Amino acid sequence: MTISVLIVDDEPLAREGVSLRLQQEADIEIIGECENGSDAIRAILSLQPDLVFLDIKMPTVNGFDVVNAVGADHMPPVIFLTAYDEYAIDAFNSHAIDYLLKPIDDDRFKESLKHARAQILKNTIAERSEQLTQLLSQTNPSQKLPTNTSAIGTSGNQQHKRLVIRASGHVYLLEASDIYWVEAEGDYVSVHTPQKSHLVRDTMKNMEQRLTEQGFQRVHRSSIVNLHYVRELISLDSGDYQIILRDNTSVKLSRNYRDALYQRLNAEP
Repeated sequence: MTISVLIVDDEPLAREGVSLRLQQEADIEIIGECENGSDAIRAILSLQPDLVFLDIKMPTVNGFDVVNAVGADHMPPVIFLTAYDEYAIDAFNSHAIDYLLKPIDDDRFKESLKHARAQILKNTIAERSEQLTQLLSQTNPSQKLPTNTSAIGTSGNQQHKRLVIRASGHVYLLEASDIYWVEAEGDYVSVHTPQKSHLVRDTMKNMEQRLTEQGFQRVHRSSIVNLHYVRELISLDSGDYQIILRDNTSVKLSRNYRDALYQRLNAEP
């Protein structure tokens, strides 16, 4: 099992120290480094690492802010990095696997990584068991899952389609009601649900074609929203609007899509 790791620290030498130690581990893949908390939040949501080495004391957005922004329930296992041991209690209250004091001791680093491996393996087994149970309960036993599909597809009949998402080695079957909104992320799209965000390789055009008939509307070149979860519209000085969803997510509505959204909202029963 390969463990994907994200390193977050505002000090370049600290990031390098963690990176050099991890490069000696055959089962570790470093998938990114961040120098501030804001970048860390975006990287965690998009890259979905198995493990995060996270500095606590960073300017503006600190390590605890990162956990709170992502959500403790959605945060991958964390090993906090700190030069101050008074943060230890807060670190464990934030569901950290461990914390390492700077300067990092090699033996202590290996011990912490060993503990992380055990926790990640335990979480993986539990998650796969739960996903298999859900898959069996949602799929007709007489039907086989397609073996050659794109990252995102659909299952079910025309009246009741589910989105089939293949990401990070997992298969997720999502109802339209599971999805709040969809966001463009370069060559990928992020499918946002209340539980987590799924980053998959697809285009907004394909997503729009699949979701429009299921109560979704394109509101920006980089955004599609579930109309059922639109709570209010806020007018901006630029002539654009902000769409506020039921979970308080703010999504920009551009003028090019405004009339189409109004028509859809007025047509909704």
